[in-house]
Formats: sequence, structure tokens, C-alpha cells
Amino acid sequence: MAMVTDILLQAGLILVSLVMFLALHNIPQKLYAKFRYRNRAQVQSKRHFVLGAQLLARARSAESRSAVTSLAKEALAEAERSIALDPKDAAAHILKALVLDFQGFKSSAIDSIDAALSPLAVKSLTEKERGDALFKRAELKIAMPRRGKVDSALADLGEAVALSPDNARAFCLLGECYEVKKMEAEARKAYEDALRIEPELGVAQQGLDRLSS
Repeated sequence: MAMVTDILLQAGLILVSLVMFLALHNIPQKLYAKFRYRNRAQVQSKRHFVLGAQLLARARSAESRSAVTSLAKEALAEAERSIALDPKDAAAHILKALVLDFQGFKSSAIDSIDAALSPLAVKSLTEKERGDALFKRAELKIAMPRRGKVDSALADLGEAVALSPDNARAFCLLGECYEVKKMEAEARKAYEDALRIEPELGVAQQGLDRLSS
């Protein structure tokens, strides 16, 4: 009986030792491997992002239609590769939106901005970057033939200028939306704010001139 007890005790000690070994060695190694993989994926994602941004810049300055189309397609592919590697990076979603907008796919571009501003990705943006993304989404909404687009854009722009108060174009678009809504006092203030930031912004001055005529 004593021998059986000793065997059970030894087996218990071995089991405890095994659990401790796994806790101290195996699990941290797995976590480290996971972190190392994620870090490598993030680096690769950034490379695709940078390449995509460069391709978009080249597409915008290309002279031939075929070059524009080809470069834009390559830029979109790089943005999608970046997203696949790190879907939590809002910058890649915004790059995709810019490429889609350049290609004329504004509805799809809005979807990509939505992804950038989703809970999954928005934490990777600074307040100013989030404000600029909201401004871009408002700009895209205004360009779309949709009902209620002005009200939806106003909601984005109100938040955009609060988060990015030095964005003169956001204030200017805000003024234009207020004009459409016949809110002249609010429109005037928005145009004045735009000119305070960027005194040479002709569109804002034209808005004030319209309100004064």
C-alpha cells in the first residue's frame, strides 16, 4: 500500500513539473512566435503600402491613358496586399480608397474609408488623421448621387473639423453644405474659418462673396 502511495505521489510530482515546464517554456515561445510573425507581417504590409502610394503618385502624373490605368491597378493590388497582411492598419484602407476614387469608383472608395474608420482599424489613426479621413468620406459622399448625402456629409464634417481644426478644405466643404441647407450664418462662419487657416483659398472667398451678394 505504501509503495502504491509513493508511486502516485511521484506521478503527481512529475505531472506538476510537466505543467510548470509547459507554462514556463512552451507557452511563452508560442506567444513570442506569434508576436514575431505579426511584426514581420506588419513590416511587409508597410512595404506594400509604400509601394502602392508610389504607384498612385505615378498614376496621377502619367501622361498616357494606358499608363494611368496600369499604374492604378498595380497601386490597388499593393493596397490590398497591405490590408491582407495587416487589416488593422487604417492607412492601407485609406490608400485603397484613394486609388478607387482615382479610378472613379466612389461608392467602393467610401466602403474602404468605412473600413479605415471601423473599430478594428481606427485605433491606428491619430485624431488629425481620423479627421482627414472623415473629410475625405464627406467629399466622396457629396460627389455621389444619393439622397440625404448633405446631411450625412455634414455629420462627418462636423467631426472632421473638431479633430483636424487646421483643415481649411474641410471648413470650406462644411460651408458649402450649410449653403445647400440655407444655413447662411453657419456657412459664413465656416468660410471665415477656412480663410483664417488658408487666406488664399479662393473657393472659400467665393462662398463669402455669394453670401454677401
